[in-house]
Amino acid sequence: MHKIQIHSNGICSQAKFIASPNIDARPSQEDISLIVIHNISLPPNQYGGNAVVELFTNQLNPNEHTYYAEIAHLKVSSHFFIRRDGELIQFASCNDRAWHAGASNWQGRERCNDFSIGIELEGSDFEAFESIQYETLESLIASIKARYPIQAITGHSDIAPGRKTDPGPYFDWLRIKT
Repeated sequence: MHKIQIHSNGICSQAKFIASPNIDARPSQEDISLIVIHNISLPPNQYGGNAVVELFTNQLNPNEHTYYAEIAHLKVSSHFFIRRDGELIQFASCNDRAWHAGASNWQGRERCNDFSIGIELEGSDFEAFESIQYETLESLIASIKARYPIQAITGHSDIAPGRKTDPGPYFDWLRIKT
């Protein structure tokens, strides 16, 4: 992946942009201070396909898989999604609030969506991520940090303990510079 750049409008020109309806305005754009790392695969533990995009754009067909019937009603999104091959997809401007964290708390602050940028990696809690995903992630994090006053990078499991487990035990935190 070439050097990634986030523009002042919060859009990354190196990402494929697919607008999610599951966003809204942040309480304060000056307070974007946290990056939250997630993992996702749809169906669970299967990679490729368009189901994650369909979930984040409210187009997931509940009849295509039994698991989809359980989640198709959810209104969720993320700022970014990094596929197994390193492809970068953006669903929301970093200046907007994406709905990725749910009920969450970071160091006593509730509602992490208000002040965080969510990055989903195509993967699961049960196997390692690809080197190309880390390369894209590292470049993306550097660009986000150059544009916003990021103070920490954490996992979904750290802001929603007991409720979420991602990015999971196979995520190599030493691969990203925090």
